[in-house]
Amino acid sequence: MLIPLTRETFQELIPAVATGAQYKYIWGKPPDFLRRMLISAVILVFVLVIYNFAGSDVGPLILITGLMAGLYWLWGPILWASLRNAECRKYKYCGFWQGRVLDIYITDEVTSQEETVNQKGQLVIVDNLEPRINVEVGDKTGFTTTLKAPLQKDHQGIVPGQAALMLIMSNQEDLGRIAKVSDIYIPSREVWVSDYPYLRKDLFVEMSQQIKKGRQKKGRDTDNQSRGAKRRSSADY
Repeated sequence: MLIPLTRETFQELIPAVATGAQYKYIWGKPPDFLRRMLISAVILVFVLVIYNFAGSDVGPLILITGLMAGLYWLWGPILWASLRNAECRKYKYCGFWQGRVLDIYITDEVTSQEETVNQKGQLVIVDNLEPRINVEVGDKTGFTTTLKAPLQKDHQGIVPGQAALMLIMSNQEDLGRIAKVSDIYIPSREVWVSDYPYLRKDLFVEMSQQIKKGRQKKGRDTDNQSRGAKRRSSADY
C-alpha cells in the first residue's frame, strides 16, 4: 500500500530543525563529544590569534565568532542533524508505505579501528565490530529495500511476515521511482528500525493509526453497501 502525502505533512514528519531524538543521536558517544570540544578549542584559539593581529576594530565581530566557536560542542549536533533532514526534504514528493518484513539477518560492521602492539612488538590494527540488523521489506508490487541499523534488544521480536511501515521519498509525482526511505516502524511490536531517526515518531504513529481507521471504515461501508444491494436484488426477485 502506498498513499501520497501532502508537502505540509512531509515537512511535519521530517522537520527542518533537529528534533530531540536526532540531537541525541548526533551527540553520540564520549569520543564524539571530545572531538567537538577539540574543534571548539582550535577554532577559538584561531579567532584569538586573528583578534591580536586585527586589533579592536573588529572586536564585536570577533567576540560573536569566538562565542559561537566556543559553543560548537553544544550546537554542532543541531547543525549536522538539520543538514541530514535537509537531504530528505529536498525531495519533492513523499508517501506513506506499508508492506511486510521479508527477511532478517545479522551482520558485523567495522565501526572503528585501533592500533596496538602484539607480543612480538609488531603493529597490529584491530577492527572494532558492531552487530547490525538487516531488515528486508517489500510489497505486492515487487518493491523491496533493506535497512541496516545497530542491533537493539527490542529487535528480537521482529519476524518475517509482520507489517512494516515507513515513509518513501521521490522526485516523481506518482512516486514511481523511490529515491530514499525513512526508518521502519513495526506496529505489531511497536518497534523502530533506524540508523538515524528521520521521522517524528509520535506524528508518524498517529498518522498510521488514522489511515488504518479510515481503511477499516471504508471496508465496513463497502460491506454494508454490498449487503444492501443483495437485499434489494432478493426483493426484486
